[in-house]
Amino acid sequence: MKWRKLGHVYAPSGTKSWARHYAANPVAELVEGDLYRIYFSTRNDKNQSSISYVLIDFSNPTRVIEVAEEPVLMPGEIGMPDDSGVSIGCILPVERKRYLYYMGWNLSVTVPWRNAIGLAISEEGKNVFQRYSRFPIINLDETDPYTISYPWVMIEDGLYRMWYGSNLKWGPQKKDMLHVIKYAESKDGIVWHRPDIICIDSKGPEDYAICKPCVLKDGDTYKMWYSHRGLTYRIGYAESKDGVRWDRLDNLAGIDVSQDGWDSEMIEYPFVFDHRGKRYLLYAGNGFGKTGFGVAILD
Repeated sequence: MKWRKLGHVYAPSGTKSWARHYAANPVAELVEGDLYRIYFSTRNDKNQSSISYVLIDFSNPTRVIEVAEEPVLMPGEIGMPDDSGVSIGCILPVERKRYLYYMGWNLSVTVPWRNAIGLAISEEGKNVFQRYSRFPIINLDETDPYTISYPWVMIEDGLYRMWYGSNLKWGPQKKDMLHVIKYAESKDGIVWHRPDIICIDSKGPEDYAICKPCVLKDGDTYKMWYSHRGLTYRIGYAESKDGVRWDRLDNLAGIDVSQDGWDSEMIEYPFVFDHRGKRYLLYAGNGFGKTGFGVAILD
């Protein structure tokens, strides 16, 4: 597997109060023809994240043709579990609706954050998302006691399947944490059963944060792209026959940082999708997406 970088796509101009900087977690949604809506997470002057989008015609995938005037989802009200921001995980078509699964940020005192997974729903023909609840659909408990991150959801034979990040411990410094990818199932996409199964685990002390899964199924093989980090993020890759037990094959990820420029220090938050017989990869760059996102194509 080898990805060929097509170039940088977008970073905020800084003119909007809710989008001063960052375009992280790019997620593509087909509108029609070659037109895609690319959602991303952006931040204001207080570092609170909202979810917005740009429109791109994939006949020229590095050219932005429209920038949203308003975010589709903003931080929750003060005191709510997502009052410090919302970051997109994925968008899932469900009958005539669209489910936006997101991570809600809640800053803490003794540890940096306590995040959980929320759901916002868009009715048919609209691009406005309303929270299903002010509270998370997946919250912290004995299975995931510390923090939960970016969900990826697909539906197979009527079963909702989720891969999500979970922190197993904190420490005096961020590098002392251990964040892995786990698995969950649901009958309706709202109430979830978490069997406490680790899908992607750490390889050692220098591999302490694994997150933001993107899962596709090719034939009878599940393929996952994700972020993993020691000092800086890189994109990893794994395969599975059942979606539960995975083999890490990071050497096959097929993409790394550039020698210079916007993605020369780190690459992360992969989103892989197929369009007109070609496979594309959206990913964020330096500073956890502070330099925006770009696109690559599978050779």
